[in-house]
Amino acid sequence: MTTTSPITGAGPGASDPASTEPGGPARRRRAYSRTRVGPLTYVAMTVISLIFILPLLWMLLTTFKTESDARSIPIRVMPSEWTLRAYRLIFDDAANPVYTWLINSLVVSVLHMVLNVVVAAMAAYALSRMTFRGRNLLFGTLIATLFMPGFIFFMPNYLTMSKLGWLDSYWALVVPGAAGAFGVFFLRQFFLAIPRELEESALIDGANSWTIFTRIMLPLSKPALVTLAVLSFLGAWNDFVWPVFVLFSPDRMTLAPGLATLYGAYTTDYPVVMAGATLATIPVLILYVVVQRYVIEGVANSGLKG
Repeated sequence: MTTTSPITGAGPGASDPASTEPGGPARRRRAYSRTRVGPLTYVAMTVISLIFILPLLWMLLTTFKTESDARSIPIRVMPSEWTLRAYRLIFDDAANPVYTWLINSLVVSVLHMVLNVVVAAMAAYALSRMTFRGRNLLFGTLIATLFMPGFIFFMPNYLTMSKLGWLDSYWALVVPGAAGAFGVFFLRQFFLAIPRELEESALIDGANSWTIFTRIMLPLSKPALVTLAVLSFLGAWNDFVWPVFVLFSPDRMTLAPGLATLYGAYTTDYPVVMAGATLATIPVLILYVVVQRYVIEGVANSGLKG
């Protein structure tokens, strides 16, 4: 003899319909278990954050130390005497015009960023949307340059800058890297993920290739464009070897090679060096904080189609 449930009328072996329906408790429990963040996750995230934050904090604290504090044994984390001596030396030293180097780096990085994005966007659009003979061969050759070490281009680029009379000028830093293969590849992959139906609709309405490129492709590609802009800015900002090759005047030097001159032959004033490194870090942090949403979106959405 079997008994039935007073609610559902089913036997003891029957399951509750609420637990098996698509939005039932069982499904909700599974979804919660997949999205739940446990304490180990928080511990791991905290450790990783400290690995990145502690060196920056140490650098910042060192800028406010005296030279004896920076060399003290055992190591002092906090300055025993807070001072702005390092920053005063940086801005008042005529032999090492750090402020001028900072302005030079900003100008060069912005020019390089704008030129690189413009050239890469036009090339990527042609390689992803236009059909012409030799397109695949051209793209393959372009990608092959990514596997070549950058040093092999130094001498040809140096001779080109010398023939043009651009040595010891901003143009020697901006122009050679304006047509980077990575930027073309990065934007091409993003353009390929944009539906062709949008272009076909624009063509029916009488739009030409330039209108499609400027009114459709570029607005839809804002995350990828911002990501490439940030990467181009960082590449020019952190460039060290090439400016040493082509710049000769101290007032034309950029920040990365200029900071290397702060290291003495026998002794090093660590607070001054850390103050220069702090000045070099601030613009990069500000830039990333402003555009981080676009950078994350651009990296997540790129490379969806080959």
